[in-house]
Amino acid sequence: MFSQKQFNELALGLELSGHSFLWVVRSNIVNRSSPEYPDGFLERTASRGKIVEWAPQEKVLAHTSISCFFSHCGWNSTMEGLSFGVPFLCWPYIWDQFHNKSYICDMWKVGLSLKYEEDGIVSRQEIKKKIQSLLNDNGIKTNALKLMEDAKKSVNEGGSSFKNFESLRYLKT
Repeated sequence: MFSQKQFNELALGLELSGHSFLWVVRSNIVNRSSPEYPDGFLERTASRGKIVEWAPQEKVLAHTSISCFFSHCGWNSTMEGLSFGVPFLCWPYIWDQFHNKSYICDMWKVGLSLKYEEDGIVSRQEIKKKIQSLLNDNGIKTNALKLMEDAKKSVNEGGSSFKNFESLRYLKT
């Protein structure tokens, strides 16, 4: 959930990035009420931006045109993004999301984190800069694709996760 000011900064950051986007905007995203878009934003971004209230996240992430995932870094979203080899733009805001962000950005190196200004707002310039950095960093994409392949191998027959799951069949209740 965002303040109206933060919502505007996010919208304008997406616009300034110059990239196409799919943005899921829930009806209560701004302080539990409907958002108001910056003046002219919808018209200026209509040719390269799609805004919806809901989207099937796994289907979206699996699509070849998706080049990054703007995520709060919840565990399910993290696993889904990793499963499809999609780099992350991380914006955690509660509990385990900060820990997950550390893994995504610092350990696995498959994403970038947004930085807050002194007033607690992530600026449009920061959003623009991180989107452009993420989309121009082939190393992050390479890492994301490698992690995806490693995950697939682990669940296939003979993989570590497959073997661990198989060992459970000997348990008796």
